Amino acid sequence: MEDAVKVQLAFTGTGHGKTYDFYAVYNGHGGCQIALECRERMHLIVAEEVARRWPMIGSESGCWEDTMVESFKRLDSEVAADQELTMDDGVEPGWSKTIGSTALVAVVGEKMIIVANCGASRAVLCRGGSAVTISSDHKPNRPEEMQKIEEAGGKVMESDGYRAGGVLTASRSIGDHNLKPCVIREPEVSIMERLEEDEFLILASDGLWDVISDEMACMIVRNSLSSVGLTVDDAASLLTRMAISRGSRDNISVLVVQLSAQMRM
Repeated sequence: MEDAVKVQLAFTGTGHGKTYDFYAVYNGHGGCQIALECRERMHLIVAEEVARRWPMIGSESGCWEDTMVESFKRLDSEVAADQELTMDDGVEPGWSKTIGSTALVAVVGEKMIIVANCGASRAVLCRGGSAVTISSDHKPNRPEEMQKIEEAGGKVMESDGYRAGGVLTASRSIGDHNLKPCVIREPEVSIMERLEEDEFLILASDGLWDVISDEMACMIVRNSLSSVGLTVDDAASLLTRMAISRGSRDNISVLVVQLSAQMRM
């Protein structure tokens, strides 16, 4: 298993008495090292960037996109520096540069939901019983992603699916420095106002979404949370088992984030 997940409640505040929770799914490939580094560092870096910008972020949405983009950039740069040190310690040159991880981060506040996605994982919101897809999958065959890869001098090839450089099934990631600048580290950021009818978020790697639709996933979680004694962890586990039973061949990591006080934790 090369994936990692992170939940850090009240991980930061804006200086106006508002705190935010942090949730993330990291889908590693080529090894687990980058996903684990993301798990240990990303929330800390985001908190540092929030603290640096809090007078502007205090307006809730003004500076969140810059905060997330800079956080992903910083983490990717740290990873690159760590890889160089590893190579200096005797690891075969170039080996560590083939390791990477996608990163899907959700920062949830009392009034706002901020989602930053870099890779092929996906965030889906259940709003009033309906599935709302928040993030876009960064797949190499997505037209605008393919264009970015080709403009950077790379190629998208089909080999058991479309792959950047014939290797990677995502077009953005942390790490994978052997594929840069074709595979970029910049996330797409979505900022949403929380509404009363928002029930829960599903954050999951593409091993889930390859075999289960957004609508079906929301229905399964909704039914689970309406059952006596079942929690968000139970709902996430049920989604994972269903994806496996449907033949998913990829790693599957799932987080379900409670939003509505009316639904059971």
